[in-house]
Amino acid sequence: MSILQKDITALDESYQASEPVAKKGNIKFSIDRANILRALSHIQSVVEKRTTIPVLSNVKLEIESDKLRLTATDMEISITETIPVKSSGNGATTLSAQILYDIIRKLPEGSEVEFSSGKNDQVEVKAGRSKFKLLSLPAETFPALEQNDLPHKFTLPAKEMRSLIDKVRFAISNEETRYYLNGIYLHTGEENGSAVLRTASTDGHRLARVSINQPAGAAEIPGVIIPKKTVGELRKLLAEYQNEVEVSLSETKIIFSFGDVIVSSKLIDGKFPDYDRVIPKGNDKILEVNSKEFAEAVDRVSTISMEKARAIKLSIKTGLIGISTDSPDGSNANEELEASYSADAIETGYNFRYILDMMGQIEGETTQFMLADASSPALVRDPSDVSVLYVIMPMRI
Repeated sequence: MSILQKDITALDESYQASEPVAKKGNIKFSIDRANILRALSHIQSVVEKRTTIPVLSNVKLEIESDKLRLTATDMEISITETIPVKSSGNGATTLSAQILYDIIRKLPEGSEVEFSSGKNDQVEVKAGRSKFKLLSLPAETFPALEQNDLPHKFTLPAKEMRSLIDKVRFAISNEETRYYLNGIYLHTGEENGSAVLRTASTDGHRLARVSINQPAGAAEIPGVIIPKKTVGELRKLLAEYQNEVEVSLSETKIIFSFGDVIVSSKLIDGKFPDYDRVIPKGNDKILEVNSKEFAEAVDRVSTISMEKARAIKLSIKTGLIGISTDSPDGSNANEELEASYSADAIETGYNFRYILDMMGQIEGETTQFMLADASSPALVRDPSDVSVLYVIMPMRI
């Protein structure tokens, strides 16, 4: 056995579920197309398109007491969704996630879909005059993240959970060598004498942080780093959910439970940097601009900025801000906006993409830039939401 094969075998065994193995036996159930399509659309994106472990390309279908539990995993994150069905007994199997999703997606709206076990490890899927026979793999071979009770547990409204994600995830780093920045840092803190729950992210060029009132049960949680993929999958699932989200975590794992969905994920094994050290404390030059007008002006001017450089220059003086860029081919663009500013004039530069990402999360009518000088990081605040804080590093211009 090669080293690679040994690693794969060890990885597979290390993630075998600690919960009871899924019941064996044939499956036979029927379900409305819309219900299973919605669930498959939620979970199929977790499945890796290329994997050396065949069962990881599959979704597990487990029938118990007229409920269908669908699970997909890549061994780092697992999503389970439960939906009602009409069934004959209990059982479990696994089918190709992509093929099953494509079949259900292409069936006519309003179809009733029937599943039944057949011969030679096949599962028959029928809807009207359409019939498919799909190869299955045993449910017992399907790995899953452990679902043991975790020591810390709290709940918060879905709206607050979305805010904790949306306000910071644009600053997650994609640099693989600094893997500890490839996620959102969830931790506790204190703000104006009150206990808060925070998320933060940084790629070394910008920092985003948001705080909410600390929910009951969160006071003793360890600071943990939620992987970028988990953040993305969780945010999609929370898009239309309005009720409470239960969060359970340890130092190595986190579980989000809401409605009929459970998202389980490993956490990034690393130490998030002490980002408080890069938050400017003495920036006393205050620039205030109209959020919408500023974002639109930056977007217009950046049209001719070279993709690699992405630099724009801000020329700030009393009552006015100039936004400009030059291209190596001789092209240039500039625009001026009225602004509230009364300190010494400053010329500084920023990555326009970073500016636009940040402005996309500022909901207030105005945005405040707190500056020190042209070469120091800027502190950016949304006056309508003091819980949000951004820091952006300047570029050479």
